[in-house]
Amino acid sequence: SMAWTLDESVATSAGAVAAGRTGQGPALVLAHGWPWSSFSWHRIIPHLAGRYRVHWYDMPGYGRSDKSAEQRTSIDVQGQVFAEMLAHWRLERPIVIAHDVGGATTLRAHLLHGCDFERYVLMNVVAMRPWGSAFFDHVGRHVEAFLGLPPHIHKAVAEAYIKGALVNDIDPGDFATLVAPWLSEAGRTSFYRQFAQADEKYTAEVEPLFGEVRCPVKIIWGEADPWIPLARGKALHALMPQALFEALPGIGHLPQLEAPDLVLQRLDAFLSGRVLG
Repeated sequence: SMAWTLDESVATSAGAVAAGRTGQGPALVLAHGWPWSSFSWHRIIPHLAGRYRVHWYDMPGYGRSDKSAEQRTSIDVQGQVFAEMLAHWRLERPIVIAHDVGGATTLRAHLLHGCDFERYVLMNVVAMRPWGSAFFDHVGRHVEAFLGLPPHIHKAVAEAYIKGALVNDIDPGDFATLVAPWLSEAGRTSFYRQFAQADEKYTAEVEPLFGEVRCPVKIIWGEADPWIPLARGKALHALMPQALFEALPGIGHLPQLEAPDLVLQRLDAFLSGRVLG
């Protein structure tokens, strides 16, 4: 099967992680962001699996991975877990494609934990301060109040929050699957705890090192991203002048679900070495 599944459970320092892999060829790892899961890649996995051995997992606190009340799932932890997953899969120089908080996670793994990548794609990533919207900051300061919301109100909050990332309609089934992990009791608690654990110091630690990335990089940015403006992508590019940069007009924060065919076209060009600006 060349499709997204989570048929593997891996013990990590931050709890059990649900993972999957498929395809044949050079190793490629997908790193998702907040508040998504590895499911956010499901539309591009079948195509990539035709050329690569594709690996993915749900970060601790997300998707089908462990969500426990006392669990630390901040970006420093996620960077460590990414390094542990590469070690578990015995991957020494995979291609890495990162989205949102997956950017800060994989940058920490590369720049602080010594993980080497063959090629590296950063798509609408959290990588630089400031990050998070006014709502993000508000929830972070009032987590206890949000934890007390009745389930139907919480569902509305989670749906509205996720909808706020999108500029284009996505498949209704995809949308429901993105929301679903946050609706269980453990999921609801984990949802708000991610806001509380967000700390810009975890990107501040790696920002000065961005010029030291040790592989070819392409930065791809949905130009209409309502969460992380294009200007933040350009600022990241300025700190990584060796990287290629491309904006995707009319696309929001989730290019891989809003315009999967366009994303695949751009990935194919970069990963195959046919360099398009």
